[in-house]
Amino acid sequence: MTEGPRPPVAIVFDWDNTLVDTWPVIHESLTATLKAMGHEPWTFEETRQRVRKSLRDSFPELFGDRWEEARGVFYAAFERMHIERLRPIEDAGELLASLSTAGVHLAVLSNKTGAYLRAEAAHLGWSGYFDSLIGAGDAARDKPAPESLHLALARTPVGPGLGVWIVGDAGIDMEIAHKTGCLPVLLHRDAGDTEFAPWPPAHCFASCRGLLEYITGW
Repeated sequence: MTEGPRPPVAIVFDWDNTLVDTWPVIHESLTATLKAMGHEPWTFEETRQRVRKSLRDSFPELFGDRWEEARGVFYAAFERMHIERLRPIEDAGELLASLSTAGVHLAVLSNKTGAYLRAEAAHLGWSGYFDSLIGAGDAARDKPAPESLHLALARTPVGPGLGVWIVGDAGIDMEIAHKTGCLPVLLHRDAGDTEFAPWPPAHCFASCRGLLEYITGW
């Protein structure tokens, strides 16, 4: 029998669309890139469904030998707007403040480029909540590779295990939790989506408020 949820010693959060709403920026940057590279742009829903891996893992699949050229187009578009249009998801700031005050070790593991991730956290005034902020390119391999999680936990006193919750909105977050023996926790999504069939969440919350109330209930 799978062991049930326990109070977390540490929580490793995804970033995009878990703590901050960045789908519009990602979609517009990707649209500019696809057009520049002669590809048919995706719809907004296609972007939401298909964007999971880091750029260094996904762009070679999308653009082949021209992936570095496409990377330049994407980053140029992204840099123009990502800070100005950055928006926290409702109650995310309160969630982080409450967990930090309670002594839960917090980290971020994102497939957003590490420098952009840390700039966004600083802009929101959230950097101090986290033991580490690990993005794409910081570890030898990006999420869902285990190396990325080990780096995210390196500044905490704990290693992978069920006392570490991995909280995110995508199958790739649930995948790395399963692969490393951590607790997979889904946020803002329906666990019945087929994306999660191979890597089911142990727990699912519709909102940051719901997650906070569950944890503080202990």
